[in-house]
Amino acid sequence: MRYCAFLRGVNVNGTSMKMADVCRVFEKAGMKDVSSVLASGNIIFSSEKAPCDLKIILEKAMSERFSYDAFLFLKTEEEVAEIGNANPFTASESSHIYAFIGNEGLHRLLAAEFEQSATMAGEQGAVAGTTFYWKIPKGNTLGSEFGKILGRQALKSQLTSRNINTFEKIMKKFL
Repeated sequence: MRYCAFLRGVNVNGTSMKMADVCRVFEKAGMKDVSSVLASGNIIFSSEKAPCDLKIILEKAMSERFSYDAFLFLKTEEEVAEIGNANPFTASESSHIYAFIGNEGLHRLLAAEFEQSATMAGEQGAVAGTTFYWKIPKGNTLGSEFGKILGRQALKSQLTSRNINTFEKIMKKFL
């Protein structure tokens, strides 16, 4: 089966790694057909192992190699396509659209957090399927009240996010 691993905290806050090195870690852990998409920790690979086993194997390998608490979230090729295609927002030059990947039920948690946050003009949140999407005017991602919850320590092991454009690039690489 083909997967994309979405690593959290790659090349931010002092955690620096080259994607070629990350790909080698995946290969040494037994993954096949390994490649990366962008430098933000999106690794496409093939494996016959169960997703729950893969998560444990890969987080351990990444933590050992790069000396950090690795968190990653796996999606199948079909799940990546669903996330990319279910985006409820219209793209614009003035906004970013993010999709959140994480533990089961994350979309409900984020929808509740978004509802309780003060929003700025043009900021929107929505759930499609089991994915939470967030549209925010460019330049306001970290200044938004909702954006600040993403850095909470309690959420570190539960989620990561990607710009919707990243999903489009991953889907093209799967082809």
